[in-house]
Amino acid sequence: MTSSIHSPLGQPTLYADQYDAALLFPIARAPQRTELGIGTTLPFLGADLWTAFELSWLNLRGKPQVALAHITVPCESINIIESKSLKLYLGSFNNTRFPDAAEVLSRLRADLTEAAWRGGIVQSSVGVRLVAPEWFDREPIEELDGLSLDRLELDCDRYTPAPELLSAATEEAPVTEVLTSNLLRSNCPVTDQPDWGSVQISYFGPQIDQAGLLRYIISFRNHQGFHEHCVERMFMDIQSRCQPHKLSIYARYTRRGGLDINPFRTSYPQALPANRRNARQ
Repeated sequence: MTSSIHSPLGQPTLYADQYDAALLFPIARAPQRTELGIGTTLPFLGADLWTAFELSWLNLRGKPQVALAHITVPCESINIIESKSLKLYLGSFNNTRFPDAAEVLSRLRADLTEAAWRGGIVQSSVGVRLVAPEWFDREPIEELDGLSLDRLELDCDRYTPAPELLSAATEEAPVTEVLTSNLLRSNCPVTDQPDWGSVQISYFGPQIDQAGLLRYIISFRNHQGFHEHCVERMFMDIQSRCQPHKLSIYARYTRRGGLDINPFRTSYPQALPANRRNARQ
């Protein structure tokens, strides 16, 4: 477990042609959470929902097999898994023979769980679900539900996170709202490549000023941060500045290297959202 500067991101790569779990590169969540004032007791629940679109292996006769993989990494895990390392790890399945999809599923679950909890005690398994080709047509495309903030016409001039843009009507009766935006962009902290996303903010509490919230979302445009950390920063800023009684934030980022990452954080127990891609993914 090391910092992102030692990760495969931005480095020349040799692609393994045989299964190799050692390719997975975990990055500790703690340093970024410490910057946000998050201690060992998390102020939220949730998970990081991944979709792997480029999963393939060989059966025992050498015939290629393909599937999609839905991966659920619990937010309480010690580490995130660096995305390029996951791509390289999945690529190592390509020329490896497995008896069946059940064996592939078992390897994925065991290896990803080990990486997510490396350096600590495993508290919950990483979830993995494979989708076989005969079920591909049951993978829907859906946009995030809610009132679009993007309808607002406004001036913007802040492109690094600016929580001071957030405010709420704390003297008025609480409301329930679900707000969305497709204008989320942040940047990889290692390669500086842009990460494009959509975000859904659901809350019950003092009504949040929508113009300020949209400007706040746009203010991530030049921010360097992994997807998971960006969503946790949003959660902490909105919780602190707007004081909702209940808060959930769900971001869906466009895929890169055949992978998308979709963090979900919530202040109260509830079912995880369905991992359904939107049109840009």
